Amino acid sequence: MEVLRTPDTCFEGLSGYAFAPHYAEVAAGDGTKLRLHYLDEGPRDGEPILCLHGEPSWSYLYRKMIQILTGAGYRVIAPDLIGFGRSDKPVRMEDYSYTGHVEWMSQWLTGLDLKGLTLVCQDWGGLIGLRLVGLHPERFARLVIANTGLPNSKAPPEAMVAMLGQFFPQVPVPDAAMVTEQFRAGAPAAFLYWVKYASESPTFSVREVFNILSQIEDPAVLDGYVAPYPDARYIAGARKFPALVPLLPTPEHKAEREANDRAWAVLERFERPVLTAFTDDDPVTRGGEAAFQSRIPGARGRSHVTIKGGGHFLQEKQPEAFSKAIIDFMRETA
Repeated sequence: MEVLRTPDTCFEGLSGYAFAPHYAEVAAGDGTKLRLHYLDEGPRDGEPILCLHGEPSWSYLYRKMIQILTGAGYRVIAPDLIGFGRSDKPVRMEDYSYTGHVEWMSQWLTGLDLKGLTLVCQDWGGLIGLRLVGLHPERFARLVIANTGLPNSKAPPEAMVAMLGQFFPQVPVPDAAMVTEQFRAGAPAAFLYWVKYASESPTFSVREVFNILSQIEDPAVLDGYVAPYPDARYIAGARKFPALVPLLPTPEHKAEREANDRAWAVLERFERPVLTAFTDDDPVTRGGEAAFQSRIPGARGRSHVTIKGGGHFLQEKQPEAFSKAIIDFMRETA
């Protein structure tokens, strides 16, 4: 496995991101050792919050929230998934799989022996993080679920999976403008356009993704998000992620939906506190909180939160509101 490591100089001078790096080692299936980066901020004896990012962000996404959460007395641990941020980056898209990401993060979680965690997860942070809960429920004290999903064998239904599989080859390879148009129109096939754009478009741009999903345009902020990717060789992980969401009728996707079934079986017995904090304007996951609220015992009867105007990346657009929701929830359930 060929692996790249973003030079440290790429991370110098990023606005609001003056955090000390920490590193751990995980192993790929072929035995290749990979360096995984994480932040560990706040008091050592503070109650720990595990913040998992998604596509195509990294721990930089939580930089504003880290200041607020540690100021409230919590310890915040924010890793960079393999392929993202300061973590190592396998070069081939074929080196990434959903199960592989779960395995890497499971090695990291158990290697550091993290316990008593409040999981804060969004986007792929949810798809991976909730699988971690399924594998290690004893390590999690609470869950905060935002703008994510966990597709299984029943949702979406097989008929829809089959329809998506038939339609996918007909989707043209789009540019960013086409993907934006599909999402903003609420088109049923918008996610397929997103998958094609990320995995096949020669014009795929990490910078453009933040405009597509949250209309983030500040050049200094976008410079931070693209810092880990000095050239196109570094972005295989970001390009592969959308295609790993198990929504198509392939053997690999079927196996991942079945693995998600096993995670859901644990979640449906999870009685510790659960909060959903979805936004009202996320073009990708809007409405997805209903499944978590109805199926996880710890979420039932709770006053959940809707974050207004956060887009997909609510950590970036509404860090104060999201942080307040987390702090209030943790204090109420202490």
